[in-house]
Amino acid sequence: MKKALLFFVCCAIVSISHAQKETFDLATYSPPKAWKKQPAESAVQFTKEDTANGTYCLITLYKGVPGTASSKENFDLAWASLVKEMVTVSTPPEMQPSATENGWEAQSGYAPFESDGNKGVVVLVTSSGFEKMVNLIILTNTDVYEKEITAFLESVSLKKPETIPQQNPITNDAKNFILGTWGANASDNSNYRMKNGIMNYISRQYTFNADGSYSFVSKAFDPLMDKILLGKETGAYQINDNTVSLNPKKSILQAWSKMNGADDWGKLLNTQNIPLEKAAYQFTKHYFSGTQIWNLVLQADKATQRDGPHSSNDIFKNAWYYGPLSANNPQIRLPGSTSNIKEEVQKQPAVVSNGFAFT
Repeated sequence: MKKALLFFVCCAIVSISHAQKETFDLATYSPPKAWKKQPAESAVQFTKEDTANGTYCLITLYKGVPGTASSKENFDLAWASLVKEMVTVSTPPEMQPSATENGWEAQSGYAPFESDGNKGVVVLVTSSGFEKMVNLIILTNTDVYEKEITAFLESVSLKKPETIPQQNPITNDAKNFILGTWGANASDNSNYRMKNGIMNYISRQYTFNADGSYSFVSKAFDPLMDKILLGKETGAYQINDNTVSLNPKKSILQAWSKMNGADDWGKLLNTQNIPLEKAAYQFTKHYFSGTQIWNLVLQADKATQRDGPHSSNDIFKNAWYYGPLSANNPQIRLPGSTSNIKEEVQKQPAVVSNGFAFT
């Protein structure tokens, strides 16, 4: 299996293909036939499993995100934040020679993994260019899917992203510091979901207005649920030094059907009032050099129903990290809206980016 995986990686970094059957974010690819496809906002995943023989393979193609100037640093960041969050790897990745073409540089490596007693090999390919990085992860415990994996990797091509204006850093004035819309996304990367290609997510977004009002929106999507959950809250906020206090006035949770069973709003099924939860957060601004993005950091001793569990990122204790809106962190599209203006303005070209082939 090791020999086959080396072949996969080589294909991933040197193939040049013009297939343009499907697109996701910046990447263009030909989907593997007869594989289960699970699209989500941050990634698209393909899975195939032979239950009789206990073999499986998952291919996950991620949206492009801001990257550093170092392709190896981007790979290391992705290995730590993506691979290690998915599975347990006992050894550093065995790196393969990098490849550069048309402004994109691909770094790739692999390592054995174990997750809930299941053993296999994980391959990460990180392509860096134009201040972006695009990641692709393969998880498998067999080489029987070699031809299909190779065909998929050979079909993936990258395009230079359009330039998107970055939000200006917030000033040190306490109120201006927090104004605007800030969003965070989370998903469950358990072994069961990973093995079966079941990708869920929850998006949360705060909007702080200059008049002292705020709104909070959350959206939860799960292929295992027959509903999409939408939370909406409005209220007032007050700032005292580096503390922001929220005083909610109205909070509801709605259940919506899935249009055609997909991640799209269908019909409103029910609405229920949510107990109002006052909260006070310590807040600050933190610049992540890896992604080159400022985050609004909220801290509170106890987790809240609104924000969910504290982040596993322990740069700040008992914290949540909210980033500015961007093509990779779009505004939540609410039911009844035909388009999201901010998302459309910032949308990437209709070709996807991933790090394997270059056009």
